[in-house]
Amino acid sequence: MIVLGIETSCDETAAAIVTDAREIRADVVLSQIADHTPYGGVVPEVAARAHLEHLDGLIRRALDEAGVGLGDLDAVAATGGPGLIGGVIVGVMTAKAIAAARRLPFVAVNHLEGHALTARLTDDVAFPYLLLLVSGGHCQLLVVEGPGAYRRLGTTIDDAVGEAFDKTAKLIGLGYPGGPQVEKAAAEATNPGRFALPRPMLGRPGCDFSFSGLKAAVRRAVEERPKPLTPEDRADLAAAFQHAVADVMADRCKRAIRAFKAAHPQGGALVVAGGVAANKALRARLAGLADKEGMPFVAPPLRLCTDNAAMIAWAGIERLRLGQTDTLDFAPRPRWPLDPTAKPAIGRPDVGAGVKA
Repeated sequence: MIVLGIETSCDETAAAIVTDAREIRADVVLSQIADHTPYGGVVPEVAARAHLEHLDGLIRRALDEAGVGLGDLDAVAATGGPGLIGGVIVGVMTAKAIAAARRLPFVAVNHLEGHALTARLTDDVAFPYLLLLVSGGHCQLLVVEGPGAYRRLGTTIDDAVGEAFDKTAKLIGLGYPGGPQVEKAAAEATNPGRFALPRPMLGRPGCDFSFSGLKAAVRRAVEERPKPLTPEDRADLAAAFQHAVADVMADRCKRAIRAFKAAHPQGGALVVAGGVAANKALRARLAGLADKEGMPFVAPPLRLCTDNAAMIAWAGIERLRLGQTDTLDFAPRPRWPLDPTAKPAIGRPDVGAGVKA
């Protein structure tokens, strides 16, 4: 089975060719960082126009790199949500056009499910497993029991962790995107313990996250320093922030592991996915936790942690194996929770499942 995957949910335009033998024949990604850097964040209209301008060429490039034509495809999969609706529409309509013209099955993939199932593409991880999904818009702990079968154990009650990285980078005067910049600065810290930052939710019952208080503490630390911040200030603050995030993640994951083992005593892996999973310090911390808890730890290669179309093609393959396809009247979804039965997050009723994934 050969599947074309299309990803246009945010600020990467991507196309990939993947087979059901877990072979990535082509994986092409065009970043829009240069387009959005002047604004300090993603501008939805700019992103949608860039997707529209470049997607056709990227699909042709992916086909050429894979050595296949449209006639060799068995299906087309595209991100159907959640994401910036303009970009999602571009990808979905392009996929529908190819599917209709070639009479191919069309699969609308939940972008979060693409991240969730990436470990099965790269490492053939068996169901069930515990997933920490961390990105610019999402921060969740989920039990993954199969395609379309997710049980949420915890979520953020305010900011996503990737959002906190971006805002921290802006506060301390680092570049965009914030995650890689904070990680780079933290590696240069000479006194990472100089700034005492809080660990929100640490030791609390449950598996939910909170990062707004940590972000506010960074702002206060910046306001208390002489201006402008020195390179040492920036590096030490970045390290303090990153360490606080790792402490919170480890604490929340440890509680989720207990809940997971209670429901699935036969065991399973701890998987981390999403853009923030590219952070090496966080990966190392979670790997150590998994080892102490006697669980395999799986983190996809860095390239497949950030948004890409290979994960979308693979999620489409998982769905196709179950005989699941979508009709050409599928409507793109700006919100699309993995666990629609999950209750709204405590403290922010507007951030519950069905409102924000």
